[in-house]
Amino acid sequence: MDEVKTKRSDRILVITMNRPSKRNAVNEAMAQGINAALAELETTNDLWAGVITGAGGFFSAGTDLAAGGGKKTDRGEYGIIRRVRGKPLVAAVEGFALGGGLEIVLACDLVVASAAATFGLPEVSRGVIATCGALFRAPRALPVNVARELILTGDPIDASFAQSIGFVNRLAEPGNALAVAIALAKRIVQNSPVAVRESLRAAERVLAAADELGWSATNDATAAVRVAPDAHEGIAAFREKRSPRWLG
Repeated sequence: MDEVKTKRSDRILVITMNRPSKRNAVNEAMAQGINAALAELETTNDLWAGVITGAGGFFSAGTDLAAGGGKKTDRGEYGIIRRVRGKPLVAAVEGFALGGGLEIVLACDLVVASAAATFGLPEVSRGVIATCGALFRAPRALPVNVARELILTGDPIDASFAQSIGFVNRLAEPGNALAVAIALAKRIVQNSPVAVRESLRAAERVLAAADELGWSATNDATAAVRVAPDAHEGIAAFREKRSPRWLG
């Protein structure tokens, strides 16, 4: 699919979200493309790790609201959010990872970011909430008060700060995030693929033990927000490029 490109680098599959004119916002075709690429990674014996990145100097602006959103796949939203993986996946972030873009990063195992990258969850500024795992994965991956600030203010954090709090594994010069991410993936695939796979699965089994509660809480919050007029106003204001008029 044109919306997602894949390329092999030794034992690594590089997955590129390829809608730069839309800041790599996820539509249905991109969601299916990510899903297919990750299925290829999981089912190909001589691929031992993956890297996911975005074209055009952006990681992803999240869901393409104008296109009706990134549709669910048989592995959840964007083809990655609810996928159970046995092979490591590294996020290579240039520019910004916002909303669903950050939720894709949170679904990865390691993060490499350009020094100019930013991470944010702007949903509350649009009258909606993060629905793809950020409400429980962000507090797991970041200090809880930093996660709360992202969720409650909608303001982004920069890559240097994200590294200082342990969210970003490697900081790269602008334009070099993909190269550094591939180098990190190459370091991983020097090891036994069986040992890496089982270590990853064991760690995720513990870390994700509360995910069922997280999804239930997210669903409850989403249901409450959807019936509120603010959700419609926030999306309308975003599309019309104006300040929202909240009703509360």
